Amino acid sequence: MQRKIVYFINPVSGTKKKESALKIIEEKTQQQNIPFEILYTNAQGNYYFLKNKIEQEGVTDIVICGGDGSVSQVAASLIEEDVNIGIIPMGSGNGLAFAAKIPKDINKALDLIFTGKGRYIDAFFINETFSCMLCGLGFDAQVAHDFAKEPSRGLTTYIKNTLENFIIARPYAFEIVNKGKSFATDAFFISIANSNQFGNQFTIAPKASLNDGLLDIVIVKKMSKMRMLWAVLKQLMAGKINEHDEKTFHKKDVLYFQTTQLIIHNLQQAPLHIDGDPSHTAKKLVIKIIPDAFKLIQPAVIKSGKIP
Repeated sequence: MQRKIVYFINPVSGTKKKESALKIIEEKTQQQNIPFEILYTNAQGNYYFLKNKIEQEGVTDIVICGGDGSVSQVAASLIEEDVNIGIIPMGSGNGLAFAAKIPKDINKALDLIFTGKGRYIDAFFINETFSCMLCGLGFDAQVAHDFAKEPSRGLTTYIKNTLENFIIARPYAFEIVNKGKSFATDAFFISIANSNQFGNQFTIAPKASLNDGLLDIVIVKKMSKMRMLWAVLKQLMAGKINEHDEKTFHKKDVLYFQTTQLIIHNLQQAPLHIDGDPSHTAKKLVIKIIPDAFKLIQPAVIKSGKIP
């Protein structure tokens, strides 16, 4: 089957970086003799025109040159479409790309677009909003809100915003309902993950899988800030979080469990981010897994289970 690729690139990204990326994309795709088109992302996040384009023009692959937020916006419009979605990581965190073993180097990422395999991964809804990887309430969401206002992005800016918010961080009150059971907790933040990544190679949910039909819930409860810092650094980023069964998880400082559906009563309207982008919060959040939401181009897995 003849492939046709549509690339999406951010028109307001750094000029030199964008021009370099465009040149590499054009040259390498032409070398593969694959028909392609380059379009630009839009601030409104409206990509529903793609359904007709895919059908009428025989588009087989949609490749997003950007971060998790851009991937999420495009993927939301392509649920149940028979098309592969690829990523050339150009965002601040690139959590989904790292979780899927997609290289950050543009040349290697393009090689994967040409040689990789489209495999279904899960996603989820927060109320009616789509998420391809991770959403959070509380501390990390406030960081996302502040980060979005910065004139320049990057890891250094993100760390600066994180440290500034850590100084003034406070816990929020939540009521969690899971499988008919409910409990109240004060927490600095709650993460709902389909991926094991915060971004930038920081592990948030070590047992998370992109296609296991489960959401991984991490709740960092109220504690001293130094204790919270130690818990996050040792357990979350090092990937050493301990799993507890449902009878005991609510007694721990860091709660970690898996589920297919969750209700969060956000009693103090803690800020919310979805796939790293700031989002409007709500008093009640209904979160549901979407199994096999879309096909993501990933490294081909050989029989030994290793990635070539």
